[in-house]
Amino acid sequence: MHAMALTEYGEPAVLSLTELDDPTPAPDTVIIKTTAAGVNPVDWKIVAGFLQGAFPHYLPLVPGWDVSGEIIAVGPAVQEWAEGDEVIGYVRHDHVADNGSYAELVAAHPRHLARKPESVDAVTASALPLAGLTALQSLRLAGVGPDDVVLVHAAAGGVGSFAVQIAVHRGATVIGTASESNHAYLRDLGAIPVTYGDGLADRVRSAAPEGRITASVDYVGTTEAIQTARELITDPSRSVSNVDGQAITEAGGRYSFVRPQADDLLALSRLVDEGAVRIEVQDTYPLAEAAAALEASKGGHVRGKLALTVS
Repeated sequence: MHAMALTEYGEPAVLSLTELDDPTPAPDTVIIKTTAAGVNPVDWKIVAGFLQGAFPHYLPLVPGWDVSGEIIAVGPAVQEWAEGDEVIGYVRHDHVADNGSYAELVAAHPRHLARKPESVDAVTASALPLAGLTALQSLRLAGVGPDDVVLVHAAAGGVGSFAVQIAVHRGATVIGTASESNHAYLRDLGAIPVTYGDGLADRVRSAAPEGRITASVDYVGTTEAIQTARELITDPSRSVSNVDGQAITEAGGRYSFVRPQADDLLALSRLVDEGAVRIEVQDTYPLAEAAAALEASKGGHVRGKLALTVS
């Protein structure tokens, strides 16, 4: 199979189109023929070598944890899936090696997978798993429900866009931070937009009904984001960050790190089909141009998500 692989860590340009052995199904895994792979900020960080302290890394390495495609082989112990099923997956293993989704074929365990939403194409669907799961699981950890006013930091980004929509679907009032160019987009998603930067806490307080915030989810990791939540929320345990575990716990909040969870992924797929959540894909790139996609992701101004088209 062809895959975008690296043999040394560095800038995205270290990736090259490489011929690797086809994966074969273990007793409890399936093989997916990749239609598209979602692009996430964690991908360029892995390419740079920044996550070597979090997971064992082995070279050659194929990045990518999001996949959308068709199952073409099934291990004998797998009961949930069959050849021909269209799936999406957050395929994160316990190590990072030549098993990423920037490849024509991907091996996955059933815990990684859910059916693809029927209402969107496979390329659009590939942008859902990691970002959608991050949003869903962090909102759950913050206990967000219908009586809440929740502050979403980086609300126009991939994770933030999903968090806004899921929180709105749950009946919460949502205030989202973003640049002014994305304020109309956030209003369209159902959020009250505020501009980040100096004076953020005062702007949030002015925008919030009765000047109160009951929960916060942070997808940017700045000192400003964590301090704003600390200043405005009475119960600090309802402030959650998926970026800076040490800073958020020192502030009395909670750190959330996304987990592969099939039932959560299926719930997201259903929300898409129900029209409660839409997937914003800003740009797509062919697999061979993965380095360009990672450079765009590094720039930090992507609205929604990026995706790679594979087959």
